[in-house]
Amino acid sequence: IGCLPQNEKYALSDQMRRVVVSIPSNIAEGRGRDTDKEYIYFLVVARGSKFELETQILICERLNYITAEQAEKALMMCDEVGKMLNSLIRSLKAKG
Repeated sequence: IGCLPQNEKYALSDQMRRVVVSIPSNIAEGRGRDTDKEYIYFLVVARGSKFELETQILICERLNYITAEQAEKALMMCDEVGKMLNSLIRSLKAKG
């Protein structure tokens, strides 16, 4: 996020910061709920935020704010988070 132009400080970069915080926050909130069904709901919301972040990374790449290599690295990390979320969701659904 630090490599974005100054004029993006309060636009795209701010949105990306919020979504990056949103992912683990939703996981934590879901974990604190009473039921697995509620937990799964918040994990799905976190997964949605992951997709939002991927879109923002692609926008940054298309606007030439980041290189293709930077985008690829960030997208690979998003993919790993997505795999972990999907695994946890599947596990909780199988348990129920």
